[in-house]
Amino acid sequence: MDIQTLSNLFATTYDPNPNVRKAGELEIRKVGRQEGMVTAVLHIVGNDGVEIATRQAATVYLKNRVNKSYFVDAARARPDQVLIPQSDRDALRASIFPLIIAAPSKSISVQLASTLRTMISYDFPEKWPDLAGTIKTLLGSNNVHEVTAGCTAILEVIKVFRYRQNSDVLEKVVNETFPQLVTIGLQLLATPPSGPSQDAPTILHYILKTYRGSIILQLSKHQQNVESIVPWGRLLFQIVNLQIPNNAVPENEEDREKCEWWKAKKWAYSVLGRLFHRYGNPSQLPSPLKKDYSAFAEHFVANFAPEVFKTYLHQVELLISGQQWLSKKCQYHIFSFFTECVKPKSTWAFLKPHFQTLVSSFVFPQLCFTPMKQELWESDPVDYVRTAIDEYEDFAAPVSAATSFLFALASSRTKTTFLPILQFINSVLDSNAGPAQKFGALNMTAALGHFMMRHPQVRPNVEQFVIQHVFPEFGSPLPYMRSIAVEVIGTIEKNDMQWANEANLVTASRAVANALDDAELPVRVQAALSLTEMVTAHESVEAAVKPNVGKVVQDLLKLSDETDLDVLNNCMETMVEKFDAELLPVAAQLAARLCESYLRLMRENMAQESSAADMEPDLTALESNVGDDDKTFAAMGIAKTISTIVSSVDTAQDILTQVEEIIVPIITFTLENKQIDLFDNMYDLVDALTFNMRRISPGMWQVFELTYKIFKTDAIDFLEEMLPSLDNFISYGVDVIKGRPDYKMMILDIYSTAMKSEQLGESDCVNACKLIESFLLNLRGQVDEALAPIIEISLEKLETVETRALRLANLESLINVVLYNPAAALHLMEAAKPGAARVFFDKWFAVLKAPTGLPRVHDRKLSIMTMCALLEMDAAAIPASLQEGWSAIVSAILHVFQGLPVAVEKRKALEGAFKVDEDDEDDDADGGEVLNLEDDDDNDVWDEDSEYIEMLAKEGARLREKAETTITVGEEESDDESEEEDIDEELGYISPLETVDPYISFKQALTTFQMKNPALYQASTTSLNVEQQTALMEIMTIAEKKEHHPAPA
Repeated sequence: MDIQTLSNLFATTYDPNPNVRKAGELEIRKVGRQEGMVTAVLHIVGNDGVEIATRQAATVYLKNRVNKSYFVDAARARPDQVLIPQSDRDALRASIFPLIIAAPSKSISVQLASTLRTMISYDFPEKWPDLAGTIKTLLGSNNVHEVTAGCTAILEVIKVFRYRQNSDVLEKVVNETFPQLVTIGLQLLATPPSGPSQDAPTILHYILKTYRGSIILQLSKHQQNVESIVPWGRLLFQIVNLQIPNNAVPENEEDREKCEWWKAKKWAYSVLGRLFHRYGNPSQLPSPLKKDYSAFAEHFVANFAPEVFKTYLHQVELLISGQQWLSKKCQYHIFSFFTECVKPKSTWAFLKPHFQTLVSSFVFPQLCFTPMKQELWESDPVDYVRTAIDEYEDFAAPVSAATSFLFALASSRTKTTFLPILQFINSVLDSNAGPAQKFGALNMTAALGHFMMRHPQVRPNVEQFVIQHVFPEFGSPLPYMRSIAVEVIGTIEKNDMQWANEANLVTASRAVANALDDAELPVRVQAALSLTEMVTAHESVEAAVKPNVGKVVQDLLKLSDETDLDVLNNCMETMVEKFDAELLPVAAQLAARLCESYLRLMRENMAQESSAADMEPDLTALESNVGDDDKTFAAMGIAKTISTIVSSVDTAQDILTQVEEIIVPIITFTLENKQIDLFDNMYDLVDALTFNMRRISPGMWQVFELTYKIFKTDAIDFLEEMLPSLDNFISYGVDVIKGRPDYKMMILDIYSTAMKSEQLGESDCVNACKLIESFLLNLRGQVDEALAPIIEISLEKLETVETRALRLANLESLINVVLYNPAAALHLMEAAKPGAARVFFDKWFAVLKAPTGLPRVHDRKLSIMTMCALLEMDAAAIPASLQEGWSAIVSAILHVFQGLPVAVEKRKALEGAFKVDEDDEDDDADGGEVLNLEDDDDNDVWDEDSEYIEMLAKEGARLREKAETTITVGEEESDDESEEEDIDEELGYISPLETVDPYISFKQALTTFQMKNPALYQASTTSLNVEQQTALMEIMTIAEKKEHHPAPA
C-alpha cells in the first residue's frame, strides 16, 4: 500500500462518522501485518505535508504496534501478534531519534517516547550497544531539540530499569550521563526564565524526573558522593527558589499547575523528599538499608536537611504573605517533608519552634471552607462528599498532606504540640472569625477527634466543647456548617463518646436524625454516617430510631442511589443488623430495592466499559481507566448489605424463600456478564442462601450450571470462592444430583481440571480435593463411575506434591475413595498401577503415625471410619499384597484414637477464640499507642509506622535474597520445610462425618471383623501390647456408654 493511501486511512480513524472510522480501522488492521507497514508509518509521522491529526493517529498506531509485536514470545503468542519484520525494526531504530527531534507537537513526542521505551526494554544494552553513545551525543548538542530528545531518551531508559534491584545497567547509565544532565540543568538556570518558551523548563522537567526515577529503589555510590550530591543539590535548591515571571506561565491556575515550569518545580520537591525519606533520615532508616546508606544519611541530615527546611519555610512564608503562588503538588511535597521531620530529634529541633505558625498559617487554611470547596459543593456535591469523607481520596493533594502533618504532630510529639493545637482551635471558635474559618477549626477537630478522645486531659472536656461550639451550628443557615457539626458528632461517637448528661446525647441524636432531611446532600450523607455510629454506640439512640427505622432505611437507600458511595452501604448493613426484627416484614422489599440499585450500578459500569471498548483502542490506552471503580465498590457494598439481610431472615424460611427469588437474578446477571470483580460477593450470597435454606431451589441450579461454565472459561482461579457454594450444592442437593449424570460430570470435571491445570497452584488443588471429598461422602453408592478417574489423578499427584497441605488433601481423596467402596477402591488402585495400593497404605500409615500427621478432628475421624470400613471387608476381597499387613489396622486405629481427644480440645479452643468479644481493638480507648504522652524532645520517635516500614524492608530483603539464591534444595530438606506449615481447623466446614460417632463405629466394625475374619481378628488383637490393649478397652467402654446414652442431636 502506498503512503498516500495509508495516510488517508489514518485520517478516517478520527472521522466523526463511526462507520467510516470502523472501516478505516479494519483496513489498517488488515494491512498492518505486511512487511514495510511500520516503515511507511514512520514516513507519515515525519512528513510535514501531512495533517497533524493524521500524523498523531499514525504515531499512536506505531506505539501500539511496537508495544504488541516488537517482541513476541512464541509460546504465548496471540493470533493477532505478528513479529515486526527485521527490515521494519531497522527502519524504526534509524528513524526514532530524528522523529523525536522533529516532533511537531507534545502529543506526538509522548507517543514516540513510549515507542522508544518498548525498544529499550527489549534491546538495550545487549542488542543496542550504541544507544548510550547516541544519547550522550544528543545531550552534548547545541540544538535545543536534540538536547530534549537526549533527555527524553535517558528518561525512558530510567523508566525501564528503575524497578530492577541492583541493576548494573542503571548504575552505569547514572555514572555516565548524570554529570552531563546536572551541567545542562545548571546552564539553563544561568539565564532567568522569560517569555512563553517551553524548551528550558521541559528539559529541566525531564532531567529531574529522570533523577527521581533513578532513586526509587537505590541510590548509587556515584549519587552518594559529594561530587554528585552537591551540584545536584544546588540545581534542586535553585529550582525550588526560582521566581517564575507571570509571562512565562499561564494565567489560569489549573493550566499553571500543568505547565512545564511548575512540573520542573514539582519534581525538584519530589527528589528532595525522596532523598530524605528513603536515604537521608538516619533515625528512621530501616536496618536492611543501613549498610549502604548510613553514612549518606548522616551527611544528608546534617548538611542538607536544615537547608531544605529553611528553603521550604521561606516558600511557605512567601505563599502565606501573598508574594508567591505555589502549585498544589509543591505544597503537598512541602507538607510531606515537614511530616518526615517530626520523628527524628535532629530535624524536630528546627521544626519545633515553627510548628504553631505552620499549623495556624499553612495547615489551617487547607482545612477551611474555601471558594474552591464552595464551587465543588454547588457543582458536584457527590464529589464534595467523597473528598470530605476521605481526605486521602486525592492522596497527592495538599489537604491530605496537611492532615497527615497534623496527625504526625499530634501522635509523635503529643506532649509538646497537642494542647497548643487545641488552644488554636478554641481561639478561632471563640473569636469573631468568619464561618469559613470556624468550619476550618471544626474540620481540624473532626480530623483530631481520634486523638482527643484518647487524651486523658482532653477527653473529659469534649462534651462541654460540643455544647459550646458544635450544637449551635446544627441550626446554622450555612449548609457547610451544619455538615461539619454533624461530622464532629460522628467522629466522637466513633471513638467511644460517653455523655455525662443524657440530655446532651438526646440533643445530638435528634439533630443528627433531623439532618437526614436536610435540603443539602452533603449534610444528609454526614447525618447518615453519624447516626449509624450513634445507633451502634447507644442503646437509647437505638430505641429512639427503632419506631422510624423504615424511614431511615428508605433515606439511606435514596442517598445510596444518589451518590453510589460505598460507605453508605456500611450504614445500611449496620441498620439491618441492629433492627433485623423490625425490618423482617419488609426484608423482601428492602432486598428488591437493593437489587435494583445493584443492577443499575452494574449496567452503568458495563456501559462505560462498552463505550471505552468502542472508542479507538489506541487512544484509550493513554488513560486506561475502563469502567468506574466507585460504582464497582458501591455494588460490592450493596451485595454485602444483601448478604446481611439474608443472615437476618435465616429463621424465617418463608421470607427467606422470597428473598432468594429476588436475589438469584442479580447473581445470574453478574455471572453471565462475567463481572469478575463481583464474583467473590456473589458466591458469598450463594453460600449464605443455600446454607440457610438447607435446600437448592430450581433457580439456584441455574447458578450451579453457570458456575461450571464460567469455571471452565473465565473464572478457573475462583475455585476457592466457589467451594463453599459447591459444597452446599452437593450437601443439600443430593437428591437432584443423584438423578443428574451431567451434574455429577460437572463436579468431577471441576476437580479434574483444577488438579491438572498448570495455571492453578497447590492451594487450588487443595480446594479441589475438598470438593471431591464432599462429592464422595454425600453421594455414597451413587458415583461409582467417578472412582477410577479420582484414583488415577490422586495416585499421579501422590509423588509430586510439595506442600504439606496438598499432600494430606490428596491422600485424603484416596482415603475417601476407600471409605466410599473399599473393595472397589483397592482393586482400581491395583488396576491403575500394580503395587499402588501398598504404596497408598504406606504413605497413609506414615502420616497417621506422625505427631502432627492428622492435625484436625475431621482428618482423624475420616481415617478411623475408613479403617473401620476396611475391617468390615470380606476376607476374599483383601488384595494379596495387603493381607500380610492387614492385622496392623487395629493398632493404627488405636493410635489415631489416642490423638482424637487432643484434636477435639484444640478445635473447641479455636471456636472459643472466635467467640471472644471483639472489643480487643478498643482496648486503647483510655490512651494507648496513638498518643506519645511521654515524648522527650531529645529523642527520636520510633512508632508503629516505623516498625511497619522496618518489617517491610526486612521482608523485601529476605525475598530478594531468596530470589537471588539459586540453591537446589534436597528432597529431605524440602519435606522438613513443608512440615512446618500449619494446617488449621476449618470451623466453617460441616462434614457429613460430623454426626458419626467414631467410638460406636469402631466397636461395630470390630465385631464385624471378628465375625467375618476370625483368624485376622485374632492376629490383630493378640499382637497388641499392654498399653494398646488398655486403650482398646477404654474405647470399648466409651462406645458402650455412648450407645446407652447418645449425645443430644
